[in-house]
Amino acid sequence: MARSVALIAHDGKKEDMVAFAKANSEVLRAFHLIATGTTGSLVHDETGLEIERMMSGPVGGDVQIAARVVQGEVAAVIFFVDQLSAHPHDPDIQTLLRLCNVHNIPLATNPATANLILSGDL
Repeated sequence: MARSVALIAHDGKKEDMVAFAKANSEVLRAFHLIATGTTGSLVHDETGLEIERMMSGPVGGDVQIAARVVQGEVAAVIFFVDQLSAHPHDPDIQTLLRLCNVHNIPLATNPATANLILSGDL
């Protein structure tokens, strides 16, 4: 199985994630894509990319992806974060971000950084 790239986007950033996935669909096809529930559904519906969907972020999807990071199954995490909104599941978000850093996993929180990661050698 190809290494996984995780796609996650807060509600205020889902349109940005769909636009990013459309613009990078050929590169993303080379990876096993995993995503939180709603983000995965939106990206799949708009791009046709095959995506393994986890639970929605607020009910455990961020933690499911964090577990994949710990298991060494994730090549990169692309998580478009909405810094202007509060998130009741912030501890889960911080766990995922922390584990990406602990396990040296490339982490993009905006489209500019995500483009740089995809243009590199994953």
